[in-house]
Amino acid sequence: MTAEAKFLAFDLGAESGRAVAGHFNGDTLRLDDAHRFPTRSVRTIDTLSWDVLGLFHELKQGLGMAVATHGPDFEGIGIDTWGVDFGLLGRGDTLLGNPRHYRDHHTEGILDTAFEIVGRDELFDRTGIQFMRFNTLFQLLALKRANSPLLEQAETLLMMPDLLNFWFTGVKTTEFSIASTSQMVDPRTRSWDADLVERFGLPSNLLTDLVPTATKIGMLRSEIASAAGCRSIPIFAPGEHDTASAVVAVPAQSKNYAYISSGTWSLMGVETLKPHISEETRAYNFTNEGGACGTIRLLKNIMGLWLVQGCRSAEARRGKDYSYGDLAKLAEEAAPFASLIEPDATDFLAPEDMRTSISAFCERTGQAVPADIGAAVRCCLESLALKYRWTLERLEAFRGARIEVIHIVGGGAQNRLLCQLAADATNRPVTAGPVEATAAGNLLMQALGCGYIGSLDQARDIVRRSFPLDTYSPCASRDRWESAYATFEGLRTMIGKTD
Repeated sequence: MTAEAKFLAFDLGAESGRAVAGHFNGDTLRLDDAHRFPTRSVRTIDTLSWDVLGLFHELKQGLGMAVATHGPDFEGIGIDTWGVDFGLLGRGDTLLGNPRHYRDHHTEGILDTAFEIVGRDELFDRTGIQFMRFNTLFQLLALKRANSPLLEQAETLLMMPDLLNFWFTGVKTTEFSIASTSQMVDPRTRSWDADLVERFGLPSNLLTDLVPTATKIGMLRSEIASAAGCRSIPIFAPGEHDTASAVVAVPAQSKNYAYISSGTWSLMGVETLKPHISEETRAYNFTNEGGACGTIRLLKNIMGLWLVQGCRSAEARRGKDYSYGDLAKLAEEAAPFASLIEPDATDFLAPEDMRTSISAFCERTGQAVPADIGAAVRCCLESLALKYRWTLERLEAFRGARIEVIHIVGGGAQNRLLCQLAADATNRPVTAGPVEATAAGNLLMQALGCGYIGSLDQARDIVRRSFPLDTYSPCASRDRWESAYATFEGLRTMIGKTD
């Protein structure tokens, strides 16, 4: 390699996106933001969709900004996004409408419909994926239920990063980690389960070839390269699911760890070499998603900082504009354990007002209603920490071994209160960082695709050398946390939460 190789990561989350330039000298990785932008969703009458054309415009803008700032000689570009959402292309590769947002209401009640076609046990056994009403399979079934003309006109289905890759390269592929979120992949064979798709009355010919992480997909289209002022750059498939990229950048030194990719969602799990599909993982609604370098991510999707984002948005509508730093300070000052919620209760998936939903949940379960925004945010963070403990106990049971340390990566690693609460609730040390884990993992998989690094372990060595990490030790006093956990389990029973 040259003295320094440059790569460009496009990392799109549910709230914001960024173009990040990565400078790799063979030993360490340095990141520079080139462009940040909101990932906008748009409501039209009763439909919530992604502004995917706006997103593609922002990616092209980001490419031009990166070239202007860092020069034209990038050796790769990679895109990662959230999972499950997709675009449909019709004749002439025309986009058939904007991709639906996973929080759109059109999938309400769809699980009951799905389980009438293929039983719950069989569906989990075939896919190993957690049942969430917005998984790609269920979104497609909801379109079929609504007699949508899109399915009749569609010729190709592309997951969100693959749709953007297609517009960059003209090549249609689907990367394994993002495909695995669809509930249409057999994790044992690591291929589409076409028979399953067809049993739901859906056209399996929409699906494209699966490729592993670090695959070179194609070359940047010449007209886009010319507009950005660069040559035609290779486009790689990193872990296209943002969590897959984030887990690449977990700075673990042993195998006895769990990770939490913390952002809008908290994805908590362990890394394995094969799917863990059992009665227990099905009963507790864990998932087996694709990872980098042939790994599987056995994890639990937990609602995450969406709860805090929702509280902030609710306050903004009331004319009170708090920063996330303001909310963290107010939460730290609030009384501990005044009230708790189950983060994954359906109340909090897509509420009109998060503050109102939290108050209603607390009232319904016989708890004190949070008196102010600080109390509401503390309720969210303590409840998340307790859900991490609940998840940790089940991960240890699945593995048959104790987990010694928890790594929190992503934006949530900046929330010092949440990191400390996680350590206290789980009684495990927490290592926080890197914050930009998803972009780092994306860039490192591009470096692997170019042959500059040779393994996942080597990528993690680079992460430890490149980024600051913080360690949080659990509190010595356990009584209050044990009491809080008993309360948490009791309210889960009260609302009939079985996961």
